[in-house]
Amino acid sequence: MDEQSVNVESRTSSQDKRWTIMAALLGTNTAFMLFQGMQQELNPQKIREIALAIIAASLPFQGIYFLIYTFMMEHDGELSPERIERLNMASAVCQIVAYISLLGVAMMWYNISLYVGLAFLLSTSLAIILIRSVMSPVHVDE
Repeated sequence: MDEQSVNVESRTSSQDKRWTIMAALLGTNTAFMLFQGMQQELNPQKIREIALAIIAASLPFQGIYFLIYTFMMEHDGELSPERIERLNMASAVCQIVAYISLLGVAMMWYNISLYVGLAFLLSTSLAIILIRSVMSPVHVDE
């Protein structure tokens, strides 16, 4: 295999880890949209409708994240620093919107049980803070 080719499975950068998180989030949101959407047709509830709307609003941003990621991988070394900065900013916005979709998931779980919903919302908030702090760049002073 050519060294210039993209082998996503062997990469270990933080960007690839974000890609994995986003892929899992997209799968979760798609499953929630499918199954809770069917349940909404059978038994309409206002909170479920709002939660589904939040998740639905995040799905295009999740798709755009993957497009940006793929574009940057395919054009590695060919993009200007300004373009890379703009793409990284757009990627960060897409990630934030995707994380907001977890609010919709929490609302649906809250609809099932107050304690389950609150526990999920609290643990999700802490997990996002943890992962963002761990994945942020580390500056070492010499």
